[in-house]
Amino acid sequence: MDLKEKTAAILKQYEVGSRFSYLPVLPKASVLIPLFVRDGEVHMLMTLRSQELRTNAGEVCFPGGKRDPRDRDDVDTALREAEEEIGLPPDQVDVVCTLFPVMNKSGLLVTPVVGFIEASFSPRPNPAEVSAVFTVPLEFFTREIDHSSYSAPGIAGLLHSFQFPDSESGSHYQIWGLTAILAILVSVLALRKKPEFETGFDSDDPNIQSTKSATTAMVINGTAKVERRSRKIDIIVDAAERFLGLKEPYHPQALEPEKGDIEI
Repeated sequence: MDLKEKTAAILKQYEVGSRFSYLPVLPKASVLIPLFVRDGEVHMLMTLRSQELRTNAGEVCFPGGKRDPRDRDDVDTALREAEEEIGLPPDQVDVVCTLFPVMNKSGLLVTPVVGFIEASFSPRPNPAEVSAVFTVPLEFFTREIDHSSYSAPGIAGLLHSFQFPDSESGSHYQIWGLTAILAILVSVLALRKKPEFETGFDSDDPNIQSTKSATTAMVINGTAKVERRSRKIDIIVDAAERFLGLKEPYHPQALEPEKGDIEI
């Protein structure tokens, strides 16, 4: 089994499938976390958002965006957005798994989709959306160097930030927020390695135990930024904790939204 096959087999353990289809209807989005093998290491591809965008301009993120009515599912959204943003054909992505959906600060339910691409892929960034494309070895997201973290009022867990010096372009990129925690999570899972820094969740076990706390921290971290937290959001957090073993097994019929819930 080569490195790609080994890594894919590990990540497939965390596929959530359709088990959360009962969750409340919220605005949805997906991101693609593209992985590839180069020089015996697994890398991930990231993008720098255009300065012309209305939101999060100039920030590092993964290819992705909001669900389109034509999209069949979360994977379809991630693949479509990746093609639009960086010219990555959907048939050149070997989808490995979808991870637990997380809430971002805007109230979108974001599903991370992990997939392998060829190391030879040459991005064709859409200048209206993407100003740069670069790659980072997963190992980088487990090291203390170039990493910092801090807590903020009203935010569960730590906010992480990395300063990545890209030797290929000579540029320096700040990777922070939800993008950073997703990068840490995928790196911890794929490498089965404890980070050198405090993550804000239990990383003693880089397998499912760390995923439990990490994913719940991400969900709560996102919902903490939403000003009006409705019962719909509470259901998502509750489902995450029950699925991840932090509470008793969930029962979908007991988690139906109540009448009069605040819409977001």
